[in-house]
Amino acid sequence: MKRRVFLARPLVGEAELNAVRKVFDTGFLTDGEVTREFENRIANDVGAKFCVASSSGTTAIELSLRAVGVAGREVVVPDLTYAATADAVISAGGIPILVDVDIPHGNVSADAIEAAIGPRTACILPVSLFGNPLETDVYEVCAKNGIPVVEDAANSLGAEVGGRRVGSLADASCFSFHPRKIATTGEGGAVTTDNSEIESSCRSFKTFGSADGHFLTHGTNYKLSNILAAIGLVQLDRLEYLIRVRREKASVYDELLSKVEHVVTPVERGGSRCTYQTYVIYFDRDGLRDKAMKALSGENVESQIGAHALHVHPAFSSLRRIGDLRRATDLYNRLLALPLHHELANEDQRRICDIILDTTNRN
Repeated sequence: MKRRVFLARPLVGEAELNAVRKVFDTGFLTDGEVTREFENRIANDVGAKFCVASSSGTTAIELSLRAVGVAGREVVVPDLTYAATADAVISAGGIPILVDVDIPHGNVSADAIEAAIGPRTACILPVSLFGNPLETDVYEVCAKNGIPVVEDAANSLGAEVGGRRVGSLADASCFSFHPRKIATTGEGGAVTTDNSEIESSCRSFKTFGSADGHFLTHGTNYKLSNILAAIGLVQLDRLEYLIRVRREKASVYDELLSKVEHVVTPVERGGSRCTYQTYVIYFDRDGLRDKAMKALSGENVESQIGAHALHVHPAFSSLRRIGDLRRATDLYNRLLALPLHHELANEDQRRICDIILDTTNRN
């Protein structure tokens, strides 16, 4: 059998082990000083005043939604995303309203958001998908309508637009440190914000509703331990290197696939920096994506659909929709995520692209 090519591989090693050993030596393993250091580092890196670490990217979104107050009200969510985005809305007591996205980036547009805003809208929850930052007019239209933006930036740590980092643009930005993300803590998340009320609400709810030695409200345990934060600090030291590697390998894919019929490679907008947390290609003919996935699997190469159209899944099929969600459906059926990580060799990329070329030529 040919050598396996993985979809994603975290870069972890002796430095992370040493950082964890130092935490073990302190005897204090839960959320503490190391977690505060991790939070401060993230806030400084993205240019935000505050950061609150949490147990996952999903709980980071839930904390933020609870902080802005969505219970019983509507939250505008792009249809093209992972289930976690809408699940967090429901966990926070909100009502997801699904809207379509743009092609080719898969991000929601300002026009789609403005069309969805109504008297019951509590919040906009856009997703900066695949490490592509949102257009700045998304934030502007929400500010004009006086509606807060909680950004699902799970994929976008280190992404930039207009000279600013994702994490400094929304009322609250929510990051994930799952192993498929560029920087990982195994599991974990974080909220960045410039709003002190959002920060204090998130920090209280994730620690059982406590503040100043009292339980002021009901909450839960969404803390991030010193152990995982120590791993995260080492990962943040590598972030720029990892982004640079991904961007270089994305360029290799761009070149290898540039003349493959029926394949459209991702486009980085001017004035922005995509992190390429996921490298996705679009097939302009029905059925080709699934055939390419099958062919890659047969050659021991991992791949994955780009993202889900939530409305086609039973859990979300009854949610209210704005429009026919045609573009999200199209991307759901035609996007393919290819392997992209530091271990990926040029010969692996050539092999992958040859398989895709062979698939398109035969179909």
